[in-house]
Amino acid sequence: MEGIMDLEAFRQMVAKNPKGFLGRYGLGNKILQEGGNLEEAVEHLRVAVQLDPVHVASHLALGRALIALGRKEEAKPVLTAGINAASSGRSSGGMDLIPEMRALLQTLG
Repeated sequence: MEGIMDLEAFRQMVAKNPKGFLGRYGLGNKILQEGGNLEEAVEHLRVAVQLDPVHVASHLALGRALIALGRKEEAKPVLTAGINAASSGRSSGGMDLIPEMRALLQTLG
């Protein structure tokens, strides 16, 4: 479904349901993929992480957006929480994202 939806479709989802996890994650991730406004991506991904604290891909996307904005200290706990969610078994997957999150953390020092 994500491949078919464009930015405007995700914006409409969020407008209809501001507390909807999929819309928030989808919009934030799509903005990130398309090189859009990183501050806006961070805003939506932060909400997504709050709505579903064990969704590992949200943590990864938020971490990437924060790093791209130069907010490395903010990115560290986000990526660490994503790794913890995946490795604790509380999330429904995300183990495959752990290596990338660990690599990002290493670049942050």
